[in-house]
Amino acid sequence: MAAARNFISLVQRRCIQTSAASLCSNSSTLSTNSSSSLSSSSSSFTVQFLVNSCGLPLKSALSVSKKFQIHEKELQKSLSVLEFLKAHDFNETQIGRLIEKWPRVLLCRVESTLKLKFDFLTQNGFVGQILPQLIVLVPAILNRKVDSCIKPCFEFLKSFLDNNEKLLAAIKRYPWYFTFNFNYALKPNTVFLIKEGVPHDRVAKLILMYPRALQMKPDRMVRVVNSVKNLGLEPKAPVFVHALRVMIGMSESTWKRKIEYMKSLGWTEDEALLTFKRNPDILACSEDKIGRAMDFFVNTVRLGSQTVVANPVLLQYSIDKRVRPRYNVLKVLESKNLIEVNQRVFWLLTTRSEMKFRENYVAKYADKVPGLLEIYRGTVEVKKIDT
Repeated sequence: MAAARNFISLVQRRCIQTSAASLCSNSSTLSTNSSSSLSSSSSSFTVQFLVNSCGLPLKSALSVSKKFQIHEKELQKSLSVLEFLKAHDFNETQIGRLIEKWPRVLLCRVESTLKLKFDFLTQNGFVGQILPQLIVLVPAILNRKVDSCIKPCFEFLKSFLDNNEKLLAAIKRYPWYFTFNFNYALKPNTVFLIKEGVPHDRVAKLILMYPRALQMKPDRMVRVVNSVKNLGLEPKAPVFVHALRVMIGMSESTWKRKIEYMKSLGWTEDEALLTFKRNPDILACSEDKIGRAMDFFVNTVRLGSQTVVANPVLLQYSIDKRVRPRYNVLKVLESKNLIEVNQRVFWLLTTRSEMKFRENYVAKYADKVPGLLEIYRGTVEVKKIDT
């Protein structure tokens, strides 16, 4: 307690002696609001503690102090929290970010609040830097009870994910699993999918890769599952969960608008629906992306529209980053009579790996066509090579 009183005395003396400019050596002057904040005794004590003990920049400390205050009688509790966090591998930056997100952590009881959660997490694999990364990302975990929230959710996820690596990967991808009432959406939705016939391992894939899809209201999940089934996709089919994920991500009106848009580009409704059933991610693309891709392949590459309809995967590739640079390279090589561009050109534009394309069509002819690499990178226009 003597040490705590000495610290309080030191902080109070610094509040009087330290000018605003010296507290913020990286800033030229403090704003009027900063000065008024420091004029308050309680606010000054909070700011000084956040800066000197927690490592927050003055600007952040002032911002936190507007919504959160530490009083002298609570100092020992806050010091204990800091000591506890450091003992669990939190560095100064992580402590600062945690306090900025949830300053009330400084008032938590170490034994009855923090230790229980930390013990559970470390016992279940959250060790080393994984633990502070998780807590900083979602501080709300510290405001949830272990027995009624964190532990049941953890055990439920573990029943689908067959090893700790997958479990940790799922929680790192979507730490908010621990902050929601899993009985509200996650559990009923996964139980419903299993009941409908979706294989256990594909539900696990949704949990691991597309967790937000399982957080929707259960009644909407029922509607979307029925919509996908009405298109002729069976829950046991591998593509079912992908179609489900895409349809979950758009409203009914957006779905209808996209089908109409594809019809305006030359698809029939049956072709658009068949495209979705074969490759659901096509309809996840924006209308702008679909339109620009159709325009490029039909009007620049001169593929027939039905060729694109028959190979809708073409619409997924980036025109500016992948397709156009490759097309420009091939056209230059063709103009120099170095290659013959045939009807299978679109496979070279899309499916050939980056390494293979560069090796076979850029590096191979770089000596014969100066500037070819620049064409490929998009830093030189094609017409400048031809001149």
